[in-house]
Amino acid sequence: MLSRGDLTDGEWAVLEPLLPRSSNRCGRWRDHRQVINGIIHRLSTGCQWRKLPERFGPWQTIHKRHALWSADGTWERLLQHVQAVADAAGEIDWNINVDSTSVRAHQHAVGAPKDPPPAPQGASKGVSQRSVHLRAHAPVPGGGGAAGEALSRSRGGLTTKLHLRADGRCRPLSLVITPGQRADCTQFEPVMDKIRVPRLGAGRPRRLPDSVGAEKAYSNSLTRSYLRRRGIRHVIPEESDSRTVRWRRGSDGGRPPGFDKARYAARNTVERAINKIKQFRAIATRYDKRGYVYLGTVTAAALLIWLRS
Repeated sequence: MLSRGDLTDGEWAVLEPLLPRSSNRCGRWRDHRQVINGIIHRLSTGCQWRKLPERFGPWQTIHKRHALWSADGTWERLLQHVQAVADAAGEIDWNINVDSTSVRAHQHAVGAPKDPPPAPQGASKGVSQRSVHLRAHAPVPGGGGAAGEALSRSRGGLTTKLHLRADGRCRPLSLVITPGQRADCTQFEPVMDKIRVPRLGAGRPRRLPDSVGAEKAYSNSLTRSYLRRRGIRHVIPEESDSRTVRWRRGSDGGRPPGFDKARYAARNTVERAINKIKQFRAIATRYDKRGYVYLGTVTAAALLIWLRS
């Protein structure tokens, strides 16, 4: 019997063919649907792993599988597949918008050992090829200090910043996490470069949007040059000090950047996407010690948003 928040039969039908399969040489996987439902419960409630209801099975299994899929790129691969299906059906609005949000980190999110985080294994071409060696690539516990785990301390306490790009239908296209004090504009290119929606048939993945909307925090020459080189239309308001400098230079200051008020008004879609993703309490407050595990938590939430949109 399904409980509130569990995967529906339709959602499970999308994910099941993409998940690792059991192999006689590496033992059996506990039922993936049961484990994912446990991860969803923790996403929604933010409870401790050891306090998961017994109906989801051993909490150690659920925690380890979530950490493993965060490290080897399984969550990201599932998200890209759902995005590819939506793109093939013409359901992605490629007039994307950019923003970031700060996330308060719980005191239990600190204290990871200083071992380096594991290198991501990346997406595999075939599920059967991955399933044999998944246990050998289990993530190493610990991290690279607060900065290496995307944590910073400020007057507001421990924080992590989540940078994201959302399509015109309020769904995250790409995600990056940094320490909380990191400036928004420094992560514009990394998150833009992380957009990668595969084609279901032949062809390269789609990486470039039709247009980009962003607030004044992204208004600088590097961002505008990046977008011009790629031929991407953009709507970013000009900061007052930049406008003053341009006026003082006269004709050498160049023309003012174009600005479409109606297009800029659509930037609220990324703010609504942030509101959606922060409905998950395990994201609104960070409890994960490891940065890659928290990024996997956010990616799993984005996957649910795409499945249920």
